[in-house]
Order: sequence, then C-alpha cells, then structure tokens
Amino acid sequence: MTSLNMDPNIAQPDDFYARLLAAHEGKSKAESDAINARLILILANHIGDTPVLLEALDLAAEA
Repeated sequence: MTSLNMDPNIAQPDDFYARLLAAHEGKSKAESDAINARLILILANHIGDTPVLLEALDLAAEA
C-alpha cells in the first residue's frame, strides 16, 4: 500500500486554516457539510491516485 505523507506539508498552515474557517463562517451545518464534500472531491480528483485515496479514506474512517 502507498504510504501517505503525514508530516506537516502545508506552507503557512495557519493562514490556510484561517481561510478554511472563513469559508464556513455564517454557513448552516448543511452548507458547511457541502463545502467539505466539494473540497474533498476536488482534492481527490487532483490527487487522482486511487490507492492513495483509499489509504487516506481508511485512515480518516479510523479516527
């Protein structure tokens, strides 16, 4: 199985996190869930490697 990079790998992670929170500000739970779903699908498409995506899905489901 492919090994995911679990080390910090986002340039300016605090800025990204603030932007992520801002995208959800003022949204209902359903709207926030829809943003998250779209973001996941956009990033999954960008990655495009099914074994990596399945590994990430398995890890996320464990938490």
